[in-house]
Amino acid sequence: MIFCKILLLNLLINLIYMDQAIFCGGCFWCTEAIFKRLNGVISVTPGYTGGNIKNPAYREVCEGTTGHAEGVSVFYDSSEISYEDLLEVFFSTHNPTTLNSQGNDVGEQYRSAIFYINESQKISAKKYINFLEKSKVFNQSVVTVLKPFDIFYDAEDLHKDYYDQNKSQPYCQFTISPKIKLLNKKFSNKIDDKFRS
Repeated sequence: MIFCKILLLNLLINLIYMDQAIFCGGCFWCTEAIFKRLNGVISVTPGYTGGNIKNPAYREVCEGTTGHAEGVSVFYDSSEISYEDLLEVFFSTHNPTTLNSQGNDVGEQYRSAIFYINESQKISAKKYINFLEKSKVFNQSVVTVLKPFDIFYDAEDLHKDYYDQNKSQPYCQFTISPKIKLLNKKFSNKIDDKFRS
């Protein structure tokens, strides 16, 4: 009985501190692999958001006809990692200055976007983008789209944990692994122990 009460209390505590963030930074295989490595992140789910059809499939999104972007839904413990920390990682691990593309991935489905859940996230994201622009962190202007969150559709199971299950695949080696190396170097203090090498 006491054990059940402790479990229930822990669950309630986790719910109090659990927040959600939606980020689109090109291919969701990359974005998922990055965010799941952060301390304080509870879960990362790849999927589709920002479009105009219900229940899109990967094939449809890849054709660029749905208006959806590939993105991730991140649930995190705000007592361990802040939304501002997530923004810093997001803008450091993809190119927010290229319109509708990330490297060889071209099309509006690969746009840089943040779908804010509440007014606080909107303010934080705007403030961070303004900081990047004023500081001239990038040679070009940030084109990241900032929109209110509506709905997120989970991607098909084969896209979940894609990088960790397919590290030897050429796309993973040449596109995702360098981003993971950058993450480990720049944000070593934010990496979850289970992902430290």
